[in-house]
Amino acid sequence: MCEHCGCRGVEPIAQLMDEHLALLDLGGEIRRHLETGDRRGAWQLLAQLAHDLGHHVDREERGLFQALKDQGDFGDAVAELEGEHADFDELLSDLGLDDADLETRVDELLAELSTHIDKENLGIFPVAVVTLGASGWNTVAAVHQEPTHTHG
Repeated sequence: MCEHCGCRGVEPIAQLMDEHLALLDLGGEIRRHLETGDRRGAWQLLAQLAHDLGHHVDREERGLFQALKDQGDFGDAVAELEGEHADFDELLSDLGLDDADLETRVDELLAELSTHIDKENLGIFPVAVVTLGASGWNTVAAVHQEPTHTHG
């Protein structure tokens, strides 16, 4: 995870990066359950991953991504990342507890998620830090100040 560019000094970006770490940690837990044959435990954690990822994606798209689009910058990069968000939702929705290839599909999904997170942490986040103007940061801040809903 990038620590040298100063992104963590911008609170909304730091929050998103922290959420990325939590998603990656959850992915590790899911893998451990699957490696020991505990599909039910992995399935419960996959539900949590879907929930947490959905909340994260919502904040990211309505905040940072919207601010970049409003500013007219990096539209293609944002569209690509939003497309990947939609792909994750679809991949998670298509999983079934009794799928013969569940372990393989989950492993592929988690690998893609890790690559996606790198694109954001090392690409769009640093770009946003240096390019967003005041109105863009106001958009981001408004989304990040909304009450957080936790998984139950």
